[in-house]
Amino acid sequence: MFITFEGIDYSGKSSQCQLLSEFLKGKGFDVLTLREPGGAKISEKIRDILLDKDSAGMTALTEFLLYSAARAQLVNEIIQPALKSGKTVICDRFYDSSTAYQGFGRGLGIDKVETINTISAGGLQPDLTVIIDITVEKSFERLKLAGKLTDRMESEGARFFEIVRQGYLKLATYEKERIKVVNGSDDINSVKRRILEIVVARFNIK
Repeated sequence: MFITFEGIDYSGKSSQCQLLSEFLKGKGFDVLTLREPGGAKISEKIRDILLDKDSAGMTALTEFLLYSAARAQLVNEIIQPALKSGKTVICDRFYDSSTAYQGFGRGLGIDKVETINTISAGGLQPDLTVIIDITVEKSFERLKLAGKLTDRMESEGARFFEIVRQGYLKLATYEKERIKVVNGSDDINSVKRRILEIVVARFNIK
């Protein structure tokens, strides 16, 4: 199984990735949990460039191609070998992030972005993608509560993140079989329960 999680910042993706991993391990699955950009040594270096506030002058196309480069390395070095060996892979973001953030958010265009997505992923497609949907207001509220310094992407304004959010919701209407949307505004256990229901039904897990 290759399962990916998507959503705007502070939607709860990372927490739900870990909770799903724990559940599947309890069912006997060999699970590898990754994040994008990152996961491989070269990809982590690219991540540092992408999120560094000193990279503020980066163009939208440069940003997209760097994300794609990080993804290509991760897929080739880590994800494909893991899947071939029988592991279940859970990834915190994958190419739908590029479609939402760069295709919709940066206005690069969906066709152009999805073409490069296919190349960078080596044709690999998630078996299931869960979008955890929260409002931009909720995202900013959680960011404030976290009390952390924002990175370059998190520093974008509310209008940008609303475009990204709506982009994600459009993607869910385009690929209803692969992409499922879960309301992330509820408490963490309620969100976990909904996600597990989706995963158990999709993969017929007993």
